[in-house]
Amino acid sequence: MTTSGQDPNGPTARGATTSGSAPAAGPDPTLPSGLDPALGTASAVPGRGRSRGHVQDRRAERAAVRAFRPRRRVPAVLVATVLTLLGLLVAAETISALVGRPLRLVPYDRMLAGASATPWANPWVLLGSALALLLGLALLAAALVPGRPRLLPVRTGDPDLVMGLRRKSVTHALAHAAEQVPGVHEARARIRGRTVAVTPVTSGWDGERFREGVREAVLTRLAELDLVEPYRVAVEVKERR
Repeated sequence: MTTSGQDPNGPTARGATTSGSAPAAGPDPTLPSGLDPALGTASAVPGRGRSRGHVQDRRAERAAVRAFRPRRRVPAVLVATVLTLLGLLVAAETISALVGRPLRLVPYDRMLAGASATPWANPWVLLGSALALLLGLALLAAALVPGRPRLLPVRTGDPDLVMGLRRKSVTHALAHAAEQVPGVHEARARIRGRTVAVTPVTSGWDGERFREGVREAVLTRLAELDLVEPYRVAVEVKERR
């Protein structure tokens, strides 16, 4: 008799034979390749399930990172407000000029005369150009450079299930892991970019061996948290006076 799946007494490997039964027969040459004669269904191709699971995990990780990515609301609102006001000003000036009653909210004649009489080498022109360039670069950097996420994404394996941990919760958990190392009186952990900076306080211990023990404890706790982003651990030991 052949069993499959899991029985109430414990897990049994698929295709395993129980004691007293006849040996498992070899593959039937009359069946197409990949067809399970016991179930009458096609069996999975080795490696295909792992590849599909890896793709699913990558999709889930990307979904979690996108969900907790900073939205840059403040720069976006400021730029949108300025552009909206400028658009309204241009529309008002254009429509009023078309109907023959220009508003002239902006003194274009004086601005044109001043610009014509000012050389490009004027310090104020150069200063204004430099400020405009810096402002544009700052806005471009705010749009392209990823900011500090609100939550640290955790692996779930499901793109539709997104989970995250607060940075303070993660640092508290890592500091607690470091405090479990013998000889640590107290510890503090901070996240700086992709680095976890751990500062344990001890007295009278071998610095190098102690540092490795704290690093291993923190790395083990990081593996248990299963964060999406990889982090390196930097340990700075402080001696208690």
